[in-house]
Amino acid sequence: MLSNKSKAIGCILLSALGFALMNAFIRLAGDSIPFTQKTFFRNVVAMAAAALVLRKEHVSVRWEKGSLPLLIVRSVCGTLGIFCNFYAVDKLLLADANMLNKLSPFFAILFSLLFLKERATLVQYGAVAIAFAGSLLIIKPGFSADAFPALVGLCGGIAAGAAYTAVRGLGKRKEAGARIVFFFSAFSTLASLPFLIFDYHPMTGMQLTFLLAAGLAATLGQFGVTLAYSFAPAKEISVFDYTQILFAALLGFFLFGQIPDWLSLVGYVVICGVSVWMFFYNRSLESQETVRERI
Repeated sequence: MLSNKSKAIGCILLSALGFALMNAFIRLAGDSIPFTQKTFFRNVVAMAAAALVLRKEHVSVRWEKGSLPLLIVRSVCGTLGIFCNFYAVDKLLLADANMLNKLSPFFAILFSLLFLKERATLVQYGAVAIAFAGSLLIIKPGFSADAFPALVGLCGGIAAGAAYTAVRGLGKRKEAGARIVFFFSAFSTLASLPFLIFDYHPMTGMQLTFLLAAGLAATLGQFGVTLAYSFAPAKEISVFDYTQILFAALLGFFLFGQIPDWLSLVGYVVICGVSVWMFFYNRSLESQETVRERI
């Protein structure tokens, strides 16, 4: 039987693939559609999927006692994170926007320490830092855009980190993953609905298809990250979130003909290497804890 950490790693990998696909479909939809409209379609599909899962599993939409504050934090911060990320993607260089968004795992670890009292080892902090360095080799941010969009992108990373911390807190409360996704998706859909009504931009059939596909991919990513942070704390799995860069590179090659340079290839090796090493390090810690419990 798989341990919770192994399940968390599998879920975070599926989440990374889902979000990489989402970004690819968002890019394919073009920049003529405002980020608020993209947000609506991204979440309305996830809301419908979560509702179907809740119905299939006979789970009520009513949250567990004491979970509402964390659900609100997850929803508000998650929505702000999406708004900021999509805005940054529209205004900044794509590499810059992605870099700012990938800071979210660091903020998740920080918020987990502050609010959930979950401490990481120095080795685990170091592994995340190495993965971060590897991501810099790949995306090579220039930070040439205006200060305001960059600040918005940074706020998106902070908000996402807070949202993931709330997901972890909800997981510790045994809150159903599908309910968390439904609550967040419904909140985000309602938050973006006024923008859709008053600032709607006509779309072609292909653009609509891409946005719906982005919503399906986001659903995979959302369920994956919700389950992942329910199974394990950020300090143990956040490093694996960087595989999204690898998936994005593959999608970029096959969909847009983008070929990575040698610095990117070095970054891939760094991220894959530290991810595999981190996995065995965590397994070693588990074994040591098991031995101590038996003594």
